[in-house]
Amino acid sequence: MSEPIISVSGLRGIIGKELTPEVAIRFARAFCSQLAPGPILLSRDGRTSGPFLCDAIASGIVACGRECRYLDVVATPTLGVAVQTLQAAGAIQVSASHNPPPYNGMKLFGPDGRVLPASLGHRVLIAYRKLSQDQHIAPWAPFDSIGSRSKVDDPHQAHLDRVLATVDARAIAQQRIRVLVDSNHGAGSILAARLLEALGCDFQIIGDRPDGRFSHPPEPISENLSAIGSTVLGGGFAVGFCQDPDADRLAILDEHGNYIGEEYTPVLCAMRALMLRRGPLVTNCASSSMTEYLANKHQVPFFRSKVGEANVVDCMLEHHALYGGEGSGGPIDPRVVLVRDSFVGMAQVLDLMVATGKSISQLVESLPRMAMIKDKMTLSKERLDASIELLRTGLEADSVSTLDGVRLDWADGWLLLRSSNTEPLVRLIAEAPDRQSAEDLIRRAKTLMENA
Repeated sequence: MSEPIISVSGLRGIIGKELTPEVAIRFARAFCSQLAPGPILLSRDGRTSGPFLCDAIASGIVACGRECRYLDVVATPTLGVAVQTLQAAGAIQVSASHNPPPYNGMKLFGPDGRVLPASLGHRVLIAYRKLSQDQHIAPWAPFDSIGSRSKVDDPHQAHLDRVLATVDARAIAQQRIRVLVDSNHGAGSILAARLLEALGCDFQIIGDRPDGRFSHPPEPISENLSAIGSTVLGGGFAVGFCQDPDADRLAILDEHGNYIGEEYTPVLCAMRALMLRRGPLVTNCASSSMTEYLANKHQVPFFRSKVGEANVVDCMLEHHALYGGEGSGGPIDPRVVLVRDSFVGMAQVLDLMVATGKSISQLVESLPRMAMIKDKMTLSKERLDASIELLRTGLEADSVSTLDGVRLDWADGWLLLRSSNTEPLVRLIAEAPDRQSAEDLIRRAKTLMENA
């Protein structure tokens, strides 16, 4: 049996091959061994393998003598809120995010309701790897100290209340905005319906049964959403919202059915936040420069983190950020929870539309026009590290950062090269005012590296 892909925030793998009940129990035991006393929450997205994985994980938790509180199907940010409101020691979300149907995974949360920071995640990883040789790392409880398992009633309300508190719900309801949501049979439809009903929207949800039987490939990117765009345009919807299976990412379609891209989601949310108050903005080094544009426009501090939700949150906490997020459609509003949140995205984009009186396409027109291109090439991390000066001089970069991989910046664009953690690949991301310029940056970088 091959090993699942494991990181400091969790694991994922193909069911029956890389991810089995034995692997799930072992990972849950390792997690339990690193947590302070208190209940551990467990939830899942809609994937068909979720119920049996949750049964296995719950058995491992109670067999370690811990209390397991089960939320059933909830979105990933909803679990983060529940950790706080139920004062849990930690939580596990069973989800493979946007991976194809054969996959599932386990995402870990700390006692503060955020995805595990690297320090705690590393301790869980060490415990997991040692468990096969040393069972004392996470001992089984004796017969008279077995934990308990219970069900949490309505885990969604606390999250709903927090999201609603960030917007002018009455003003939104007065507009009776026509909204299409594509939950694609993931976890997002349950709270999406309650949220849009509370906001007085005229809405329709596609894929509202969270059974994991995806109607299209689950990642909410342009090539997977053409049919949704046609429905938005044909149905006269003012906006289309598309969630990934665990509903922490949100892509947006404008009133014409055009995919505006996940990069715009946190930017539009930050735009609304800055209309109400001032404070630092944070995004990762692979996200669009539009967030930096907003920060400069409003004269507030701007910070970049390494790629990864946990890194963004660390940076937000360090700088007391007003708002943060990742360009993969993940706004993070500290008033709700320090987790990427599609429901925050929906509510606050609707709030922005009402506050400005503008459509989605008009809001997008008010931002700088940028094109982002992503590519990859076969190259080792060692070769990349040795080529930093070659890239700087060969591409005549204004500045170079090695915060996460190699990022080169110019006045009107940037290029990031990051090594894969699992294979000898380098991923390239470029952003420039037009597609041709972004493609040229990637082409020139690949030529330099191939001829070095």
